[in-house]
Amino acid sequence: MTLNVKKAELHCHIEGAASPALVKAQARKYGADVSTFIADDHYVWSDFTEFLAAYDGAAALFRSEEDYALLARTYLEGIAAQNAIYAEIFVSPDHAAAAGLTAEAYLNGLGEGIEAARSATGIECRMIIVGVRHLGAEKVEAAARLAATRPHSLITGFGMAGEERFGRVADFTRAFDIARDAGLGITIHAGELAGPESVRDALDHVRPSRIGHGVRASEDPDLVRRLADEGVVLEVCPGSNLALNVYPDITSHPFDALRREGVKVTLSSDDPPHFHSSIGHEYQLVADAWGYSSAEMTGFTKTSIEAAFVDEPTREILLGQLG
Repeated sequence: MTLNVKKAELHCHIEGAASPALVKAQARKYGADVSTFIADDHYVWSDFTEFLAAYDGAAALFRSEEDYALLARTYLEGIAAQNAIYAEIFVSPDHAAAAGLTAEAYLNGLGEGIEAARSATGIECRMIIVGVRHLGAEKVEAAARLAATRPHSLITGFGMAGEERFGRVADFTRAFDIARDAGLGITIHAGELAGPESVRDALDHVRPSRIGHGVRASEDPDLVRRLADEGVVLEVCPGSNLALNVYPDITSHPFDALRREGVKVTLSSDDPPHFHSSIGHEYQLVADAWGYSSAEMTGFTKTSIEAAFVDEPTREILLGQLG
């Protein structure tokens, strides 16, 4: 049975949310060839390196404010139709620059799409600027400095994405200090393709309130207890983990084990069309695997909203929608 509970997601890369159909339309607009990474209306890749290439190839076809407004609105209206009431999107000025777009135009376009989706469906959304880890510490610090200036009113957080096996977390502490000093919410990708040591390093060096993925912490019982004791929220994306072969199947995934150990877990779709997922699919996946009730599923949404990088009046309104 399809879940009809209210949903929220905290971990979605906006360029990675572009459907193959939308990317093919963009390719026609710009006279581009996407056959190297889209076939039969599916993204084509076989490992994380190829996934990044497909992601970048799709992102390169969003080149104007209007393109990004369309992308944000399409994504948000799509998840609103799945009963999502809130989302946070990771936005990357580095991808905008690669497409020849200024950060201002990029963020304004996304903001227009967010406002249009809110007007049409009521869904709330905020933006988290991310630095791309494998581009190096200087690029990540530049993203943090940009985020610290609050170039758009919907920017409420800062994070780091990209290849988490690149460099050391300690290399990026300055970027997170800049963002924290500016009052931004802090999250960081860790514990997905890299092991529990990456989660521990993130806690030690970055002191985030949330960790993107973080599931590999399950391999270290002491670390699991630390996450539970410190109340750090995990932005868990089970479908993504399965697609990238972090775990062979959902019953092997540690989502439920982490929950039972007192870790705050939430559900998100990461790069949904790349992983044949959506926020609705993620909720259904775990509900079917562990037999959660509607009340328990709503509890995950409540955890997401409580951990959201949003102003308190909006948080109270969102919580009030959960019944």
